[in-house]
Amino acid sequence: MISVPASPAGRSPASTPTRDRTLDAFAQLLIDQGERAATLEAVAAAAGLSKGGLLYHFGSKDALVEGLLARLAALVADDIEQIRAAPAGAIDYLIRTSMSEGTRLDQAIGAAVRLAQGAHPLANQALASTRRQWLAVIEEAVGDPDVAEAVMLISDGLYYESTLAGPGRLAADLTSAARLDRLLAVIGRMDDRPATR
Repeated sequence: MISVPASPAGRSPASTPTRDRTLDAFAQLLIDQGERAATLEAVAAAAGLSKGGLLYHFGSKDALVEGLLARLAALVADDIEQIRAAPAGAIDYLIRTSMSEGTRLDQAIGAAVRLAQGAHPLANQALASTRRQWLAVIEEAVGDPDVAEAVMLISDGLYYESTLAGPGRLAADLTSAARLDRLLAVIGRMDDRPATR
């Protein structure tokens, strides 16, 4: 996953562009408290804005949702390019970066999941699109849709396991190079084994 911190290093919250600061606040409220708590008033307060200031950038809560999902789409597009350009290959990159580290991409995914839990149709569509794009780039790399699906499920499992620990608190064995090397070796053998039932 792309490594863009939720608050870019070297920037104080006040120096972060208002639109980004507002989306950061909205996403964090969604993650921490859910959609019902992420009112315009709460988002404005968390972003250090007046409600009028928030409405200048986002005219409604629906506009906030659309802005957040547009951010997710842009971050996923960047991540796809990084996967394709990874010197060690797409699978290696995906597995080694399938950890929640509190990046803007992690934050956008978490917020979209919270919206989807509330049956928000745009969030459901955005998450489905994200998965389709990641699956497609992995299938390009391995040439087998079943192996690509297995790799995605492994990636999903690693990501889920890391979210249980929380950003910055990953167990040493979760991200150890030796563990990931063993996992990548198993993935490498997937094409070589006959299917058994």
